[in-house]
Amino acid sequence: GTREFSGLYKNPIREEADFGSQLLDNVGVYKYFAERCAVKKFFLFFPAGLLASLLTVLGFSNFAEAQGTRQPTPAAPSTITRPDSIQDSGLYGYWNNMSNQGRAGGGLLGKVAVEGEPLLWNPILVSVICNGTAVYTTQTDPKGNFQIAFAAVTGTDPQRDAQRQAETHYEGCAVQASYAGFHSGAITITPHNLRDDPNLGTVTLSRAGGREAGTAVSTTTESAPAGAVKAFEKAREELLQQKPDRAEKDLEKAVQVYPSFAEAWYQLGRLQQAENSGDARNSYAKATAADPKFILPYEPLAGMAAQDGKWQDVADATSHSLQLDPEGTAKIWYWNGLANFQLGKRDVAEASVVKALAMDPSHTIPNTEQLLAVILTARADYAEALMHLRNCLTYVPSGESADLVKQQIAFLETKVGGAK
Repeated sequence: GTREFSGLYKNPIREEADFGSQLLDNVGVYKYFAERCAVKKFFLFFPAGLLASLLTVLGFSNFAEAQGTRQPTPAAPSTITRPDSIQDSGLYGYWNNMSNQGRAGGGLLGKVAVEGEPLLWNPILVSVICNGTAVYTTQTDPKGNFQIAFAAVTGTDPQRDAQRQAETHYEGCAVQASYAGFHSGAITITPHNLRDDPNLGTVTLSRAGGREAGTAVSTTTESAPAGAVKAFEKAREELLQQKPDRAEKDLEKAVQVYPSFAEAWYQLGRLQQAENSGDARNSYAKATAADPKFILPYEPLAGMAAQDGKWQDVADATSHSLQLDPEGTAKIWYWNGLANFQLGKRDVAEASVVKALAMDPSHTIPNTEQLLAVILTARADYAEALMHLRNCLTYVPSGESADLVKQQIAFLETKVGGAK
């Protein structure tokens, strides 16, 4: 029953899922937020003593109490295998190096452009869609470039020729971008891309046909006066130059000139959150007040509420985000599932976590599948929970995290065996 889970997620700890290997350009704004808790890394909340809680569900309460103080720290799996640095050798130099090493077909490159918009502050999600299912995800760098490295995708045999693998698994698949409020064009992966030319070209995002309820680009930016826009753009350049203090001052100037500048409030909130400033929540709130359809602030608001253990606030923030953008993101669905699980709404939680898992084939949010296993165990679906935990071992790095999963598996195997 619910009481068996009374200790679950009570003391969340911060976990980092590193996106560093996915980015082509590890400098400037992304590097700063990577180091200070924003763009390049997710700061997720995973339960302290997950094993103890899981064992309590299984009836091993004494063992659970003995292990309850242990705090698992699963590290994120690397989702890209990079034989060389693209920024050092250039796009075609990188491809030639891969070809010389017998890894032609192991990677593709492209660019995302937003129609009528300047370069964006935030990375844009790029997905490879095969037969209607996302099989790989990556993100853009500050210039809109992205890299797809098929060698890291689960299911390929490293002993076989990478080009043949890529042709078998990815020829004819579509590459699309995702950004709330915009419609993405699609590029089809061809044999020519896989054998000869890794450059896919440009994926274009346009407002025409985009989801209208919410948007990742606030309309207040278009109405901002020249002085506020100038300060806003200057702040972005300063972040690219790793001058966050100056950037913060210019963002403050932007919102002073134009208090309804939603995107400036949001970016100011991110800088404040990176510094663990209590002002961050207020800045995010002002961003949503300035533009109720601006979707980006709801994700960090949900994360901050989770850190405080305010699960109804997490549920409210993520639900509002999903009203604006029903497709959601893997992170929003994860937070929503975690919050609803805490609130005792297990069916809703399971549905949300399943969506998060489907949207994140690269497991950039490493805790999702373990959370799903806990939810399944709570309703006594031990076999299904066991299947998911075993799958976790295919991407969780060796060490304490993998050892924890193995212990979970061992006890579930006992439970499944006892049910036969």
